[in-house]
Amino acid sequence: MREISRDMFAPAARNASPDGGAVVRPSLSYWQDAWRRLCKNRVASLGLLILAAYVIMAIAIPMLSDTDYRSIDADSIDSPPTAAHWFGTDTLGRDMWARTWAGARVSLSIGILAATINAIIGVIIGGVSGYFGGKLDMAVMRLLDVVSGIPYLIVAILVMVVLGEGITPLIIAMITIGWVGSARLVRGQALQLKNQEYVLAAKKLGASHARIIICHLIPNTMGLILTNVTMAVPYSIFTEAFLSYIGLGVQPPGVSWGLLARYGSQSFRFAPWQLFIPSFFIGTTMLSLYLLGDGLRDALDPKLRN
Repeated sequence: MREISRDMFAPAARNASPDGGAVVRPSLSYWQDAWRRLCKNRVASLGLLILAAYVIMAIAIPMLSDTDYRSIDADSIDSPPTAAHWFGTDTLGRDMWARTWAGARVSLSIGILAATINAIIGVIIGGVSGYFGGKLDMAVMRLLDVVSGIPYLIVAILVMVVLGEGITPLIIAMITIGWVGSARLVRGQALQLKNQEYVLAAKKLGASHARIIICHLIPNTMGLILTNVTMAVPYSIFTEAFLSYIGLGVQPPGVSWGLLARYGSQSFRFAPWQLFIPSFFIGTTMLSLYLLGDGLRDALDPKLRN
C-alpha cells in the first residue's frame, strides 16, 4: 500500500474574490421564487401582459374617451372601422371602440368577482369539511355529489329566470354552485395537511381549530387556490357572455362582451366586425387566463423549485 507523505499535499490558495467564497445568490422566499419562475415562463408572461393591457384599457378608455358608449349617431350607422371609429359602429351608430372597453369593464369585473366569491366559499366549506372529517365531511361530500350532478348552466339559467335580469342576479346565479370545484380541491388538501407535524404541534400547544385552519391549512393551500381562481375566471367570463348572449345577463343600456356578441350576430351578414371584435376579446382573454393558470400551477409547485 502506498505511503502517504506530506509532499503529496499543497496548501489551498486564498480565494481571490472579495466575497471570500460567500454565497452570493440572494435568499428568496416562496412567493419571490414563484414570481421569478413565472416571469421565466414566456407563455404565461405573455398571457399576463395581455390581461394587464385589457384591464388597463378597460379602466382608462371609458374615463378618457370623449365618446359615450351610449350616444347614438344616426349618420354613422353600421360604419366599418375608420380613423374616426377604430372599431366601427353598430346598428344604432354607437361607437364600437367605446362600447368594447365599457363592456370589458363589466365582463372582467363579473368574471373576477364571481370566481373570487366561489373560491372563498369553496375554501371555507372544503377547509372545514376536510379538517374535521367524520360525519360532517360525509354530509358535505354527499351534498357536493348531489350539487355537482346538476349542470351548471341549467342552474344558472333557472336562477336568472327566478331572480330576473341584471348584473346582481347574474353574479348570484354564477355562485350558486360554482364553488363546488374549489371545495373539493381544498378538502383534499386539508385531509392531507391536517396530519402534518406542524398541525399536530399546533394542536398540542393549544391552538384553536379556527386558528389552525386560518393560519396553517389555508396558507399552505394558497398556491392551489390561486391557480384554481385563475382557471375559474375564464369560465365565469364565458358564462356571463353566454347568459348575456341569450338575453338573461346584462341588459341595455348596459353593455358587456356577451351583449355585444348578441347584437353582432344579428347583423353578421352585412357588418361582421360587430361580432368578430367582441368574440376576439372574449377568446383572447380566456386563452390568456388559461396560459397564466398553467404558468401559476408550475410556478407555485414546490417540487419544481430549484
